[in-house]
Amino acid sequence: MTQVLLETDGLTVRFGGHVAVDAVSCAFHASELTAIVGPNGAGKTTYFNLISGQIPVSAGSVSLMGDDITRLSVSERCKRGLGRAFQLTNLFPGLSVLENVRLAIQAHRGSKASLLTLADSHHAVTVEAMSVLERVRLDTLRDQAVSELSHGNQRKLEVAMLIAIDPKVYMFDEPTAGMSVDEAPVVLDLIAELKAERDRTILLVEHKMDVIRTLADRIIVLHNGALVADGDPAEVMASDVVQDAYMGKELADV
Repeated sequence: MTQVLLETDGLTVRFGGHVAVDAVSCAFHASELTAIVGPNGAGKTTYFNLISGQIPVSAGSVSLMGDDITRLSVSERCKRGLGRAFQLTNLFPGLSVLENVRLAIQAHRGSKASLLTLADSHHAVTVEAMSVLERVRLDTLRDQAVSELSHGNQRKLEVAMLIAIDPKVYMFDEPTAGMSVDEAPVVLDLIAELKAERDRTILLVEHKMDVIRTLADRIIVLHNGALVADGDPAEVMASDVVQDAYMGKELADV
């Protein structure tokens, strides 16, 4: 069995009298891509928010590589190797694509980046940033302001920023949402490349069952905030209770 990189134990959050995530216990291993699925309102994004530190937990814990990170800030979790795409975007919308990725690299290295030091003299950082941009097919837009990018290219930049900080755990929340037919495969190919590196954990919230079927090693299903299924994608998708009660016709048709 591969190393457990991320684990939630009894993870729970309540908003007033509503339990949005209900005692979810799950371990995520290195070299594994887990798709998190369920109907709207099932608690998928809230579960993500608890793991990444966007909202405080009501009960339970989150562990990263064996260390309890339940009370740590978003930024501290990021430093320890937990990466969620949207945390890393819009650092400087008025700066160029290249400058944004370069800032992410400098932050990962622990240097004190500032606008005054973002010069081409930082050759090594620039070369590394360009390498990342080439991976996400944004190298030709290196000098374009982030605020001027299309939605699809902004999503690709999210992935670039995530790659730049080199996390142990990648978290993608519907990474191709709003993308065109031409743009989506670039991001999906990148996720497949990250999965092939074999030493990372990838969590993917996704509604597109063809994407899940192609990428996922494992599926967990949330419903009303609770974990109701966990296992091999084919077995989970073939389960009558999941199809009928949780995923509806969309899953049954796959």
